[in-house]
Amino acid sequence: MELFEKKFLLAMSSRVALLNTITYYIVNRKGKQMRPMFVFLTAKLLNDGVVNERTYRGASVIELIHTATLVHDDVVDDSNRRRGFFSINALWKNKIAVLVGDFLLSKGLLLCIDNKDFDLLEIISVAVREMSEGELLQIEKARRLDIVEDIYYDIIRKKTATLIASCCALGACSVSQNKAAIEDFRKFGEIIGMAFQIKDDLFDYTDEAIGKPTGIDIKEQKMTLPLIYALNHCTPQEKSWCINSIKNHHKDKKRVKEVIAFVKKQGGLDYAEQKMIQFKEEALQLLHTYPDTEYRQALELMVNYVIDRKI
Repeated sequence: MELFEKKFLLAMSSRVALLNTITYYIVNRKGKQMRPMFVFLTAKLLNDGVVNERTYRGASVIELIHTATLVHDDVVDDSNRRRGFFSINALWKNKIAVLVGDFLLSKGLLLCIDNKDFDLLEIISVAVREMSEGELLQIEKARRLDIVEDIYYDIIRKKTATLIASCCALGACSVSQNKAAIEDFRKFGEIIGMAFQIKDDLFDYTDEAIGKPTGIDIKEQKMTLPLIYALNHCTPQEKSWCINSIKNHHKDKKRVKEVIAFVKKQGGLDYAEQKMIQFKEEALQLLHTYPDTEYRQALELMVNYVIDRKI
């Protein structure tokens, strides 16, 4: 990871001083770096603990694309904080933040093209397309609040899971030509991504300090799994009250708290947690078809971390 950080900083470099200032700010406020870890551990599992330059490039590409999407998300969500620090748009305004996101996205794609890693480029390009579709599908459905569980899974598969699926596929593809193994790990990453997003949805209903205020999904009229379950298991009057609260009173803190209490009472959190654990078990099952090495054990720890994390 130390060597990766040096290579990643190089991958972000520019001749424009302002860009370098901003990218330096981003690198020094890095998150969990879970995605590059998935790249490295998948590659090591499939290649007897050995990674190569393509693996480092795959990890850099995924982190560049991921960072670009976070910068753009903060603009879209009008969010001034990211991981407890000021977001790029809060410090440098929206116009610069959008351009920085575009720069990081192009840097990621060019890193593949310059090294003729067209197989890696294909994996990451599919992820970028799906993430955009997932976000737009979520916005479209939020307007009508008519989302069913299947559509919710489709949204999170595209919005969140596709990027983690890409991490594992990139790691596999960087060291192996075995299409079945690459697909196995793409699927593994996708399942983990689904569990990861459900865990994020559950945070919206907790009182713990997690770096984002609770109730934010309700304020943004996002239909998450606990809420979908609650709406499908209540009386028509309760459903009408809840939808009205989200549509017309989502800025009222007291009403948002009432919605959170209603979702808890309906068993929405228990149901979402149960689904998250199902995804976790599915991922571990897939992983257990591969030899029991320290790299597989490390991936198992990563799977459990996704479920047990507090932030």
